[in-house]
Amino acid sequence: MIGNSVIKLQNIDVYQQKHLVLANVNLQIDKGEFVFLIGQTGSGKSSLLKIIYGELHIVNGEGNAAGYDLKKLLEKDVPFLRRKLGIVFQDFQLLTDRTVEQNLEFVMKATGWKDKTLIAERTRDVLEKVGLRSKIKKMPHELSGGEQQRVVIARALINDPEIILADEPTGNLDPDTSEEIVMLLRQISQSGTAVLMATHDYHIIRTFPSRIIKCEGGAVHEDAKI
Repeated sequence: MIGNSVIKLQNIDVYQQKHLVLANVNLQIDKGEFVFLIGQTGSGKSSLLKIIYGELHIVNGEGNAAGYDLKKLLEKDVPFLRRKLGIVFQDFQLLTDRTVEQNLEFVMKATGWKDKTLIAERTRDVLEKVGLRSKIKKMPHELSGGEQQRVVIARALINDPEIILADEPTGNLDPDTSEEIVMLLRQISQSGTAVLMATHDYHIIRTFPSRIIKCEGGAVHEDAKI
């Protein structure tokens, strides 16, 4: 990895199937940075995130995320890359038939955790970080939307990631809850985990001024303005 960067893309083209979505992308995000990713629907935001978490392959250019060479990434390497990334989606994607604790345990076992004592300790630790220690035995339907998104963020923190990719994490939340979630993500970035947050919410961007990256016209503009 070069210097302090946890994401570095150089001259990459982003394709969805054979359609060129973004051309000649250059992007660097450093450890502990909090960055907004903006752009209209269909401008390439989600495709850019998919490049970073290994869902889409780099055809041209060079890319590195959390120490992994994205150009040379093999299918068998993708799960290991994703252990170093926390991914937060808009629609929670919690297992509705399991408690908060069981949702986190499921992810931990899927990513190689085996020791029951360590699993229990880590579960309590990440729920403490997101202010949900008391909700450990609740089912998702017993939680508010904001609480469900906090569980998702706890799940993203399990493997102590270098990067959190948040794709419209406040899209289903009311304004006050949205601000709470962004404040939580900001705190996480201050502890050293880079956060890249895709959003359409300009109120949030004005409330929490940070570096902005914009997808527009088939290109990525670093240090953009709104």
